[in-house]
Amino acid sequence: MNQPLRIVIAGGGTAGWMAANLLAHRFAAIPINITLIESKDIGTIGVGEGSTPTLKRFFQTLDIAEHQWMPACHATYKVNIKFNGWSGDDNASYSHPFFSQLDVHSERSFYVNALTRRLGLDVETTPDRFFMGGYLAKKNLAPIPSHNFPFAIEYGYHFDSHKLSEFLKQHAKRLGVEHIEGNIASVGTSASGAISHLTCKDGQVLKGDFFIDCTGFSSLLLQKTLNVPFMSFNNNLFNDSAVVLATPAIDHMPVETESSTMSNGWCWQIPLRNRTGNGYVYSQQYQDKDKAEYELRNKLNLLDSDVEARHLTMRVGQCEQHWVKNCLAVGLSQGFIEPLEATALHLVQITIEQFATYYAKGNYTEKYQQHFNSDITERFERIRDYIVCHYKLNGRTDSQYWMDNRENMQLSESLLSLLDVWYRKGDIVQEIKRQDIGKHFSAASWHCLLAGYRVFPQIAQHQPASLEEQGDLFEENKLSTFFNRCSLNFEKQKTLFTSTV
Repeated sequence: MNQPLRIVIAGGGTAGWMAANLLAHRFAAIPINITLIESKDIGTIGVGEGSTPTLKRFFQTLDIAEHQWMPACHATYKVNIKFNGWSGDDNASYSHPFFSQLDVHSERSFYVNALTRRLGLDVETTPDRFFMGGYLAKKNLAPIPSHNFPFAIEYGYHFDSHKLSEFLKQHAKRLGVEHIEGNIASVGTSASGAISHLTCKDGQVLKGDFFIDCTGFSSLLLQKTLNVPFMSFNNNLFNDSAVVLATPAIDHMPVETESSTMSNGWCWQIPLRNRTGNGYVYSQQYQDKDKAEYELRNKLNLLDSDVEARHLTMRVGQCEQHWVKNCLAVGLSQGFIEPLEATALHLVQITIEQFATYYAKGNYTEKYQQHFNSDITERFERIRDYIVCHYKLNGRTDSQYWMDNRENMQLSESLLSLLDVWYRKGDIVQEIKRQDIGKHFSAASWHCLLAGYRVFPQIAQHQPASLEEQGDLFEENKLSTFFNRCSLNFEKQKTLFTSTV
């Protein structure tokens, strides 16, 4: 490569600056110029976000310690997502803990119990009782063990997305990324249809070899210039809007996100150091924005408050292709799956990491473009399935929204097969392996969802004796038979036997 590779990133925000940092890091060994242009008029959408444990790997890759970024972004730890009211009972909840190395010792027990319960036996299947993340969430403990703890603990974060974008901006600039503030007026293309340059409103022209589209839902480069079609998920993910409100910080900050059902959607609670982020995700097909805001304010006891609410519109789905010609879309410009499991930044990070791998493998050409697109499309679809399953299995009857979600049969073959195996009392772990979808949501995650919703048959009428009853039976029958054959005193021998055991 004689001339430096010129990469132009259109748009900032968390997605743009994550891309700038990761690409500057991954391509540091080659001559490269990375320029990011963003408008001061366009802010970051989020008001307080959560992540999966993937984000921890992002900071480890860049060698950024938690004490460097977490205080600057008002960040807190996240080990669990708690779901309230999804089964139909407002007082019922279940948890989806993040899984750590230590959990390998209890994961199998969880699977066995879930299968046993599907066979009609009354056994423990509460997800958070089998995983360290669930224990930490209940005890409200940070996931940072002592230095000699022999197992790796996985966790995510809650953070202020505006602050995180600013932190990543400064870090990227230290890595040599050029930052330009400006508004894009037009996008130029070459005779081959590839993007050749961006023209700013002030007349500045930004030429590049490769362009990253981080322009949000507008998708200025990929969709509007290269005319890549958008595939909506609205046939099985109904939500298209959100209203957000901030409340004061919680005194004893939890280490989990809460997702609680509302009349026509659900609301999040994300604890930050300086405030609490709250948002109501809903469908305008079932509820208008004013009623949604009223419902959220009522839940938060803010009916008489002058705290300003922000209203957002979501476009749920994905582009038909994510990398076309010399343009890659990242973040909202490539697609979006609603925030129920906090997968937005996970998909951003995976997209950039996979692109960097395929692009370098193909000697910085489009050689592996098809492989990349198949991979990312599959990731969006399988994550969509996991989110759809939350709605499909809901037990609520208090609104048409919830009943329509439950009756919706627009399900993928992958999801239908998973549910079929579960209901037929089959081995869902093997089904996940057969489909090769464990890299999206693991078997443990699927068990948390299905067992958390208590997707089980009625408990069988005749149950085996409880352990306590079995112990009494053992004491009365087995031990007495054995000791009656002995010449020693029964009571003395019983004491000796029990203590030995």
